[in-house]
Amino acid sequence: MAIACVERWKQTRRRGQWPVASEQTIAVPAQRVWEIISAPGNLELCHPFCESNPTQVWPGPDAHDEVHYLSGWVYERRFLRWYDGVGYDLEIGRQGGGTSFVSWRITPVDQDSCILRITVFPHILQNWPTVIRWVPYVLRVRPMLKKYLESVVGGFKWYAVRGEPVPRNQFGRHPWFSAS
Repeated sequence: MAIACVERWKQTRRRGQWPVASEQTIAVPAQRVWEIISAPGNLELCHPFCESNPTQVWPGPDAHDEVHYLSGWVYERRFLRWYDGVGYDLEIGRQGGGTSFVSWRITPVDQDSCILRITVFPHILQNWPTVIRWVPYVLRVRPMLKKYLESVVGGFKWYAVRGEPVPRNQFGRHPWFSAS
């Protein structure tokens, strides 16, 4: 499992994609976090920028659903690998557009806590020469994607610990995914 993720990272790295990740320790057992992230439509309860999360096929490596953001954007998620109790890998993007590779992983810390980590290999700017895209990536894409991922992981932590849906824009508005 870890080998497959490393191989995927090496392949995307060769294409010049630079990952952005966020993780948080959550004071609930890893199995509970897995139950949350593997439930159909889970983003409606846990994602601070998600309006709705309709599911077409669930669960498993052929799963796919949609994320309807508060901003009005709609992204499709197509699951590539599904590791029961550990996480999954997926591709996400607008229908007919480029896709980003995303890895969700749960790492147990002890009996009562775990780490949830989301890593994104963004597709944005991939058609630009590496030398040119580095500046907008460092100044805009990476900080905005990091802020987004911190909010998403924070939303899952909120729901796992409190047992109540995360309020929309709970950790601040996001220019890409919040309503204007």
